[in-house]
Amino acid sequence: MVRLKFEDRKDFLLDFNFRNCTLNRSSFYGLTLKNQSFLDCKLIEVDFTEADLTNVNFQYGHLDRAIFSHTILQKADFTKAMNCAIDPEINQLKNARFSLEGLSGLLSKYQIKIE
Repeated sequence: MVRLKFEDRKDFLLDFNFRNCTLNRSSFYGLTLKNQSFLDCKLIEVDFTEADLTNVNFQYGHLDRAIFSHTILQKADFTKAMNCAIDPEINQLKNARFSLEGLSGLLSKYQIKIE
């Protein structure tokens, strides 16, 4: 599935869990998706702007160029997620979980090298 606009369905209750899916260039703009799962999914260039992703599971997800802007990511699980870049200054990350390898994605805007 490519370029799906889930925000066009705000009037419906969204309760789903994705596993081994490709959702490239889809949009979840402004949605509340608490406790959902995106396990082992390709989420390349997916827009999560202004979404509430509290306690969402992104394990083994491929998040190349995914957009997180003013997104609530409290308690979200990014352990084992790949290529995730999130600006901690404009997103809520309290108690979110990342692996040591994922730290570079939190610091990428500062253009520092982690070795």
